[in-house]
This record gives sequence, structure tokens and C-alpha cells, in this order.
Amino acid sequence: MKSFDAQTTLELEAAAFRRLVEHLRERTDVQNIDLMNLAGFCRNCLSNWMAEAASAKGLALSKDEAREIVYGMPYREWQAKYQKEATPEQKAALAKSHPHEH
Repeated sequence: MKSFDAQTTLELEAAAFRRLVEHLRERTDVQNIDLMNLAGFCRNCLSNWMAEAASAKGLALSKDEAREIVYGMPYREWQAKYQKEATPEQKAALAKSHPHEH
């Protein structure tokens, strides 16, 4: 495995994170429940991880603030524009694969 100095590694990880967030913002057709069913995480998970990372550093970042960073807009606005009602099949798959989630 290629190794970089700590600062370069941090910068590459940050760039990859920004690209992931940009990709998720562009793919509004992909629902969070689909992400959960296929990958085991969704936009909300990503924003929760960001809020947890801030907290670990002693920084205040609310769940809503973190979601706005990930979604690129307030969560309620994203829901109104892009979120669709989950199908019974999607809900069943989520319950089976993540009984403790969402």
C-alpha cells in the first residue's frame, strides 16, 4: 500500500469526502433507503458521522447543521424536493438487513 505523509493523506481523504458529498448531491434520484439497502449507510449516516467527528474534537455541530452540509440544503427542503415514499419492498429489505436502523 502506498503511503503518504500525514498532511497529504488528510488532504486526499478530504478531497474524496468532498467528491462523495458532491456525487450524492447530484444523484437526487438515489433514495436514502436504497443506499441503506445496498451499502449499509446513507446521507443521514454520513452527516451523523460528521457531527460525531466534530463532537470528538470538542466542536458543536448539530445533526441539522451536518445534514445541511451533506445535502447542500436544509434536510426538510431536500425531503420535499426529492424524497419519495419507500415501497413495501424497500421497507422490507431495510427491516431485514438493518433491523435496528431508521
